[in-house]
Amino acid sequence: MSVRSAVTAVLVVLLAACSTSTTLPPPPRTAATAPVDLSAPGVRHLEYVFPAGSMQVFDVDHDLRLVESVPLPTGRGVRGVAASVVARRVFVSYGGDGGRNGNGSLLAYDLSARTIVWTRHFAHGVDSMAASDDGSRIFMPGGEGARDGRWYVLDGRSGRQVGVIHGGAGAHNTVIGASGRFVYLGGRDHDFLVVADERTGAIVRRVGPLRAGVRPFTVNGRETIAYTTATGFLGFQVSDLRTGRVLFTQDVPGYGWDPRRFATTAPSHGISLSPDERELYVMDAPNAAVHVFDVSGVPDRPPRLVATVPTSQPMIGDESPCGVDCARDGWLRHSRDGRLVFVGDAGDVIGTRAHRVVATLPVLRDTKKSIEIDWIDERPVFTTSRYGLGYVR
Repeated sequence: MSVRSAVTAVLVVLLAACSTSTTLPPPPRTAATAPVDLSAPGVRHLEYVFPAGSMQVFDVDHDLRLVESVPLPTGRGVRGVAASVVARRVFVSYGGDGGRNGNGSLLAYDLSARTIVWTRHFAHGVDSMAASDDGSRIFMPGGEGARDGRWYVLDGRSGRQVGVIHGGAGAHNTVIGASGRFVYLGGRDHDFLVVADERTGAIVRRVGPLRAGVRPFTVNGRETIAYTTATGFLGFQVSDLRTGRVLFTQDVPGYGWDPRRFATTAPSHGISLSPDERELYVMDAPNAAVHVFDVSGVPDRPPRLVATVPTSQPMIGDESPCGVDCARDGWLRHSRDGRLVFVGDAGDVIGTRAHRVVATLPVLRDTKKSIEIDWIDERPVFTTSRYGLGYVR
């Protein structure tokens, strides 16, 4: 080998050793499912609700009738849920969310075999994660109680760690966009929404600065707009995901809140974009209400309040049973067809056509965690995340 070649080889080794890249190993190749007409005859639309200690399944097409109840070892409290119809698995995180609340766990449940296939117990907290469409990767936040801002990338087949992404402090909420290309990382104690490449883990953009941390949020189908809520703010912000710039900071006209009388730190702890992206539903726990905004003009025009739906019960007290982070501060998510909005911690189901409560799910009074999974015969064909995302592509 020449001297020049030897020097070059040494430099390559040194640069690799010093790199701070978050590059991940490539995900395994997994067969994708073909698009399915979810309104076709024969498609069953099921709502999966996750209170502490179980999974409750309801038939959306038949008056939300309970069709299955599955005990799970999640008695200390559920932190997040995600699913993959390709892998036919539901992933449930439970236990501590870091810091003084301790460490957490993750289980994988096989939808076809109806059994838990593995469980992992971690030396860190867990929180509301996201799973890739094919179930090959899980992006697990280390918990809002932790300060290190780590998201752990897990192999969906085994639950073993394959990488780490450094997002914002208080790693909490996680969304994979409709394209599957980007992961959106919401740190409770970080004033930027962090965008990472799904395949490599590299940070590609930071959106903000935002008002006060990133609480529940959603993105549109083209992944050009983000709607985020914040600590101590009744309302939401609208940001351009391409430039990272905040476009609008929107309060709720005619409504306020007194933090001395309502202990929850995020009064708008719940936000859901309608699948057609024309309306945005926003939680107002202090006033026991859900506000509906017309966002059809975004980004050219600001959101406009068009309706307010009172919840059937006050948003007070704690979920029960529950071990960690139990306050009833709310959560919102649309059904995939856009007809319904499920209100976590209230137990209400809102009909979007009339903007009123049309049904109740008592189990939803004691949890914020639910997803929709749609079936044809014995095959799952579609799942939402637990976030109310837009679907216009």
